[in-house]
Amino acid sequence: MAQIIPVKVFDAVVFGATGDLTLRKLMPSLYSRFRDGQMPPESRIIAAARSDVAEEDYRKRVVEGLHDHIPANEIDDALVAKFCARVNYRALDGVSGEGWEGLVQLLSPEPERIRVFYLATAPDLYGPICRNLCANALVTPASRVVLEKPIGHDLASARAINDEVGQIFEESQIYRIDHFLGKETVQNLMALRFANAIFERLWNADVIDHVQITVAETVGVEGRAGYYDKAGALRDMVQNHLLQLLCLLAMEPPVSLDPDAVRDEKLKVLRGLHPISAGEIATRTVRGQYAHGVTEGKPVPGYAAELGRPSRTETFVALKAEIHAWRWAGVPFYLRTGKRLPQKISEVVVQFRAVPLSIFPPPASELEPNKLVIRLQPNEGMLLKLMTKDPGPGGLRLRPARLDISFQEAFNTRYPEAYERLLMDAVRGNPTLFMRRDEVEAAWRWVEPIIEAWANAPEAPRPYAAGSWGPTAAIALIERDGRTWHEDWDGENE
Repeated sequence: MAQIIPVKVFDAVVFGATGDLTLRKLMPSLYSRFRDGQMPPESRIIAAARSDVAEEDYRKRVVEGLHDHIPANEIDDALVAKFCARVNYRALDGVSGEGWEGLVQLLSPEPERIRVFYLATAPDLYGPICRNLCANALVTPASRVVLEKPIGHDLASARAINDEVGQIFEESQIYRIDHFLGKETVQNLMALRFANAIFERLWNADVIDHVQITVAETVGVEGRAGYYDKAGALRDMVQNHLLQLLCLLAMEPPVSLDPDAVRDEKLKVLRGLHPISAGEIATRTVRGQYAHGVTEGKPVPGYAAELGRPSRTETFVALKAEIHAWRWAGVPFYLRTGKRLPQKISEVVVQFRAVPLSIFPPPASELEPNKLVIRLQPNEGMLLKLMTKDPGPGGLRLRPARLDISFQEAFNTRYPEAYERLLMDAVRGNPTLFMRRDEVEAAWRWVEPIIEAWANAPEAPRPYAAGSWGPTAAIALIERDGRTWHEDWDGENE
């Protein structure tokens, strides 16, 4: 998207280094960038956590994580050894400030280096860690801080975190990460719209009937039950991932690819979202919670059984959103996400309007409207459904056909993980794919009335069987408008 900037020597300091995110995503991503030659020889990775772990023992954990989370054909034992030689470990307490001497000794001799402080911790630690970075004189003009989502649990807490971090770092140094924005196919939304006149000129309410965004997971809460039960699907997925996708789909063309030009247009979308009032909650939102069922051919317990107690936390959300803008007047955006659904899939569906009048006699006159399907995962690509003539003599018969592009097959190249791109963008100082403070707060401002309405509602989340597409109310949400959820997964992913 943006011009490629060479990587300078840097120190990546990862707080929360013994956690799942670091060992499952961050270290494998850094290794992949190292393997592809994007890590200058003097660059270092400094892992920091409270655990009193010997450096060699921590490096062994990193090696295990690489073998667990990187395909075997991408593992080179000699490169792994060289990579791990760059990994340093320092035990410290991010809150109390104890044990910071070792980190100071590592960083202080190289004050001119780019420093990326990655906070892979709970959000309530962001402020204390940043204060300790400042107290130990580790924040330099070439420093950046990366904040993992969620930024707070509501608007007030998001503002508090932004204020705390903003006292230490300038806004230009703060990188609020949403890994969805690092996915290759998500970035292709910008290329699709603004590099192809055929689509941009059709990208409006005159031609588009509605848009669907689906992010489905087959897994339950697994080891995240403690966090998830306090968050739920609305906070965990909709407030960030799905709203960011909506922004890229609905934004106006920016004047350039300058980071703030792009983020200004995304902010306009968030501010233009029609607020869902308490009186509209029943008709515009659905929340569900999975019960026992069968997923991927195996029986699985319900959410309450996994948690060990009853809960009102939603594991499924469906929403009908509308944008107050001329381009999108009258075009609904249907958002859907959930756990324990039949397939792991993330897709955007742009449903075009039907032709105003069919000139074809029956049965050829049964025309299906065109549909653009953008596959984010798996099998990243794009699919355009068109009506074509059925080959052969005997009259004019029409049938739908697909123009299908699989990016993996089309470009015959490895697609990097989202974190690989985002980590290097932070090093390069390119914030285009990161969220600005006003974006985060605008998203919370739209979501918060829904959270409050659900909290005050006497009804619990609607149950749905694990392995299904959510509660039946989600079907009613879209079908009362005369539309249907797109679920032709098998035909598209053969």
